Amino acid sequence: MSLIEIDAMTKVYQMGEMEVRALRGVSLKIEEGEWVAIMGPSGSGKSTLMHLISCLDTPTSGSYHLDGIEVETMGEDELSVIRNRKIGFVFQKFNLLPRTSALKQVMVPLRYCRNGDRVDIAEREQRAREALEMVGLGDRLNHTPAELSGGQQQRVAIARALVTDPSILMADEPTGNLDTKSGEEILSIFHELHEEKGITIVMVTHNEEIGAEAQRVFHLRDGQLTD
Repeated sequence: MSLIEIDAMTKVYQMGEMEVRALRGVSLKIEEGEWVAIMGPSGSGKSTLMHLISCLDTPTSGSYHLDGIEVETMGEDELSVIRNRKIGFVFQKFNLLPRTSALKQVMVPLRYCRNGDRVDIAEREQRAREALEMVGLGDRLNHTPAELSGGQQQRVAIARALVTDPSILMADEPTGNLDTKSGEEILSIFHELHEEKGITIVMVTHNEEIGAEAQRVFHLRDGQLTD
């Protein structure tokens, strides 16, 4: 079975008396170690698809297997465990704590990551250091977001996503808030993670040039995949 396997997935939102069909029977497979992009115009359903792949939401109908686990019928507590164990998140706006050092930012996801047990603080710190060194910030461990550039803040966010050793790195417009040079540096890190570490990357973007960095591109329009 593929790492991500979705079959005939739909998502319908109820807005008062109106139904909004965000996804209309989407089927796709993503293999372990692939880098894929999800692209489409505003309102195409790409954010909805990302939320479903990320176990942040559940489909209205259809099936979803993640690493062999059937997740579409899980409750919120079960989904939370899957997210913690399987998925690392990188967002457009970084989502960093404003007065917290880079090291402590990256340590946060390790509080609960082994079958609900705490990882001791010494191991958390060591793994956070290693993750920050991996993204080239070994000399910025004690810097807060205000002391870091936008590109450096996104590197902290990537380190935080990687520190739990996830199966999948989900990246939502990861270069959207960055200048061209910083964006290229972030993509270079993604290439290194993909090629040297074999990490599976699922990236949502509206930018054709960014999407072209991926091995495969899924195009969405009106809640359906297009050729």
